Amino acid sequence: MNYVIQKENRPVYLQIYKLIRNDIINQVFPFDSKLPSKRFLADELAVSTITVEHAYALLCDEGYAEARERSGYFVIFRPTDGFAASSAETVPLAHSQLEASAYPSFSLSILSKTIRRVLADYQDAILRKSPNGGSTELRSAIRQYLARNRGMQVEIEQIIIGSGAEYLYRLIVELLGRDKVYGIEYPSYDKIEQIYRAAQVDYELLPLSAEGIDSSALAAARADVLHTTPYRSFPSGVTASASKRYEYIHWSRQTKRFIVESDYGSEFAVSSQPMETLFVLSDLDNVIYLNTFSRTISPAIRIGYMVLPRQLVKPFQEKLGFYSCTVPTFDQLVLTELIHNGDFERHINRVRRSKRKELLPR
Repeated sequence: MNYVIQKENRPVYLQIYKLIRNDIINQVFPFDSKLPSKRFLADELAVSTITVEHAYALLCDEGYAEARERSGYFVIFRPTDGFAASSAETVPLAHSQLEASAYPSFSLSILSKTIRRVLADYQDAILRKSPNGGSTELRSAIRQYLARNRGMQVEIEQIIIGSGAEYLYRLIVELLGRDKVYGIEYPSYDKIEQIYRAAQVDYELLPLSAEGIDSSALAAARADVLHTTPYRSFPSGVTASASKRYEYIHWSRQTKRFIVESDYGSEFAVSSQPMETLFVLSDLDNVIYLNTFSRTISPAIRIGYMVLPRQLVKPFQEKLGFYSCTVPTFDQLVLTELIHNGDFERHINRVRRSKRKELLPR
């Protein structure tokens, strides 16, 4: 193998993961082929088998490979030159119990200290009107956070702040147009369908399989816009496989198609790195990324944000740039401080460690 890793660049397992992932995508390791054994790869790269095991675990978490008992690791990623075969297994409509209470609350003492610090440091600035797209401080903090944690390299003007996902969904309809057909997962978070219905736009319900939206349904869809929650769809709990995420991108290659990616809750993935976003995987500049802080901090924190593809920044400013930001300046500054001082990411890491412990055999 011709892999070269830089041991001074940590973590090493992520380098190994990316090298193997790229070979899987490029069909060096085709579907159902066996990956090199952990011991062989460890010897080749002069690293520990534990390091390789971490890389393989992440490949499994991401849906590129799977471990087969006493056989090793095998590729489950399918080529992206067409739609994958429709899955025979469909998702029952019963809810999968993804309740908000599954995640520990953010520390009230840390939040109260941060509020007092913002009051002391910013003083009269908390009374000023926010720029329409959101405060520069918060958008800058989110920009840096996305670069660190999601591999998203974006500019401040691509980030729009709003009071929760529902408000941002409506902005997307106004931006992309009411003449578009919107495809949504079925089942999905009920407010998504309610918002499209209230906006009086044409939408389609696309049934979920065990790996994501059913391939035959997606291929036959009339939709111009695909609204998906690839990390973990609510209420089904379905996570889109790596093959399925590339299928979504393949679907969006037709002219003037867009993807709306709700990344809700992905920060609490138990794997060592959150799942790759469609925004990062796509090279088409046609994915609108959304997330909120209602699950990571509190449902009472009505702050969400969307990241526009570059091609939509100017149209957004021309059509909707006059809308005032719906989040108070004070709330934005508090959130900015939580991100800047590391409390936000420490909370996420605590929750993820706790969830990993819950999965350990007793």
